[in-house]
Amino acid sequence: MIEKFKKKYINLASDRLGAKAIYATDDFFADKQRMLHDTDPVFIDGKFDDHGKWMDGWESRRKRTEGHDYCDVKLARSGFIHGVVVDTSHFTGNYPPEISLEGCNSDNTPDENTQWTTLIEKSAINGNDQKTFEISDDKLYTHVRLHIYPDGGIARLKIYGEPQCNWDKLEAGEIRDLGEALNGGRAIACSDEHFGQMSNLLLPDKGINMGDGWETARRRGPGHDWVLIALGHAGILTKITVDTAFFKGNYPDRCTIQAANLNEIPDDIASASERWQELLPEQKLEMDAEHHFTDQIVDLGTVSHIRLNIFPDGGVSRLRLHGIIR
Repeated sequence: MIEKFKKKYINLASDRLGAKAIYATDDFFADKQRMLHDTDPVFIDGKFDDHGKWMDGWESRRKRTEGHDYCDVKLARSGFIHGVVVDTSHFTGNYPPEISLEGCNSDNTPDENTQWTTLIEKSAINGNDQKTFEISDDKLYTHVRLHIYPDGGIARLKIYGEPQCNWDKLEAGEIRDLGEALNGGRAIACSDEHFGQMSNLLLPDKGINMGDGWETARRRGPGHDWVLIALGHAGILTKITVDTAFFKGNYPDRCTIQAANLNEIPDDIASASERWQELLPEQKLEMDAEHHFTDQIVDLGTVSHIRLNIFPDGGVSRLRLHGIIR
C-alpha cells in the first residue's frame, strides 16, 4: 500500500517541501517537527539528551491526567488527501495504542473555532510498525491534526495526496516546472538510490550538498542507471535542466531522456519505459554544473512521464522539466 501511495501521490507532510508541525499538546521527549522528516527513522543506541532517551520522531511524556495528546501539522501545500502512513519505527514500549486523524481547510492557524473533518476514526496501531490508511474524501485540506491515545511516540507521519496547483488558472502558454514536487511531480522508480534518494531530484530548492541529490552506487557490471518521473500534469516540455551541483568526482558522464504520454500506468512500468521514445538525445555532462537544454529537445507532443538515463552511474542534484500543460 505504501508503494502505491508513493507512485501516485506526493507526501504533503514532508518538511523538505515546507510542511510544519505548528502545535503539539506536548513534545517533551522528542520534537514534533522530527515526525515530518523525509529520512527513514533511526535508533541510536545510547543517545540521550536533557529530557531522556533521544528518539527520532514526536514523543510526548507519560500522561498523568485525563485526556490525550495531539499535534497540528500545516501541509506543504493545500491538497486532496488519499493515503496516510503512521510509522512507529523504534517505538516499542512508548507508542500510542490508538490514533485518529482530522483535517481542515483554513487560511489561518487553526484555533478553537476551526471546523475539523474526521479522516481516520480512532484506530489501533502497533509499535515498531507502519500502519497505512486509504482515504476516500474529495475535500481540500491545508492542515491535519493527529491524535494519539493517550500519549507516546510517532516516528513519522506521511500524508499522501495531490497538491492543489490551480492548473486551470494558468494563462495560455504559461510555463511551469511540471516535474517539481509541489506541482505534483513524483519520482516513481529507479535502478538504484544507494547514496541519495530519487525524490530529491524534484525538490523546489537548490541542492545544499552532495547528499541532497539522487546518487547511485558505483556500477561494476554492464548497463546504466535510470529514474522514472511522473509529471504533475501532462504537457509539452520546452526546457530541461540537469543539475550536477556538488557532484565532482562522481557525476554521470552522459545522459538521455525518454518520454511517453500514458493514459494508464502499466504494472511493470520500468520495463515498459525502455521502449519509450527519445525526448533528449545523448548529452555530455560536466561536474558541478547546470546543463540547460532547449533546442536539443525532440518534439514528441504531450508527455506525462519521463525516464532519465545516466551513463554509466553517478549523481544528479536536481532535474527541472519546464513546459506548457496540455
